[in-house]
Amino acid sequence: MSKAYPIAKERYAAYGIDTEKALQQLQDFHLSMHCWQADDVAGFESAGDLTGGIQATGNYPGKARNIEELRSDILKAKSLIPGTHRLNLHEIYGDFQGKKVDRDEVAPEHFQSWIEWGKENNTLLDFNSTSFSHPKSGNLSLANPDKGIRDFWIEHTRRCRDIADAMGKAQGDPCIMNVWVHDGCKDQSVNHYMYRELLKDSLDRIFAEPKKDMKDCIEGKVFGIGLESFTVGSHDFYTAYAAANGKIPTIDTGHYHPTESPADKVSALLNFVPELMLHVSRPVRWDSDHVTLMDDPTQELFFEIVRAGALNRVHYGLDYFDGAINRIGAYVIGSRAAQKCMLRALLEPTELIRKYELEGNTYKVLTLLEEAKAMPWGAVYDEFCERCGVPVGDAYMAEIDRYEKEVTLKR
Repeated sequence: MSKAYPIAKERYAAYGIDTEKALQQLQDFHLSMHCWQADDVAGFESAGDLTGGIQATGNYPGKARNIEELRSDILKAKSLIPGTHRLNLHEIYGDFQGKKVDRDEVAPEHFQSWIEWGKENNTLLDFNSTSFSHPKSGNLSLANPDKGIRDFWIEHTRRCRDIADAMGKAQGDPCIMNVWVHDGCKDQSVNHYMYRELLKDSLDRIFAEPKKDMKDCIEGKVFGIGLESFTVGSHDFYTAYAAANGKIPTIDTGHYHPTESPADKVSALLNFVPELMLHVSRPVRWDSDHVTLMDDPTQELFFEIVRAGALNRVHYGLDYFDGAINRIGAYVIGSRAAQKCMLRALLEPTELIRKYELEGNTYKVLTLLEEAKAMPWGAVYDEFCERCGVPVGDAYMAEIDRYEKEVTLKR
């Protein structure tokens, strides 16, 4: 135990905060790490460019080129992040064994090796359908007026639910499956209602069959790349659909206007939907998917979850793909940043601050909020790392540098 932790423990106890309880809660905070950071969302179908309202930037050397390299990189990153964490897969990361498997043909068998890998490595799996980077992606998928194309993507998404259900059953824990489609228009359109009517019908058909070992999430967005004028699956659309159908809305921190607060949506949505899914990244003026840091918007997001008493109603995923820096480093920085934000939220003297607020004692509210910023939460996080047997502070950099020299730069 470091010398700093007992001091931090005593200081927090003065505010009625039990740091041991917070450390246990942090141990139960399981991030769903995104597999696509390791290879810039390339997947294993083809070597083509990303299309369908999405792009990755950067050409840092050493990205994963196949399933073996991807798994190796993920395990290396996990070994440097305290706690136990899940893995979030896109459909294009199936183990296709070199065979051509179209999106409407994918089945649980193509992810059986992932299920086995997850069991071997104490890693629960989550899942995503993949509507982008395909000859039939175009500008519209589930909202496409072309029945053939729309049916293709409906079948794809149905099959993805089958895969997620199989994952959940095999791992004895529900697989969280997210649906995001890029559907929209590059320029002005007069068919907004029609497109949304089609999307609603597609979702109704996709979700018609109940599944017991997976949970459905739906994710909105402001716009996709090349589809800036209109987004079919907007936040209003998916919020209404989720509330009406008992689905889980996904809050992606990069999918809002710059002046919007994703954190403020937590308490608003949880009054009407059963659970929330988070995709945490760092938008720089738009959905740029920079590596998550301990910035104010991320910190406020986790404060709101804890203040709402919603720890067990929120699923925590990361969603950035920065190809401009060391990709293992990106995993570790972003994951640890999310954990630190959660720990700070768990260590906030919320009940005392709430009491002062309800009494109308605003100066004491502001005092405690400000003093909490300078409390020794870093010593508590260092203690968490020590107990989990991972490097403390920036000591992980040496291991990332070694792995880069011995593994990724040789690719």
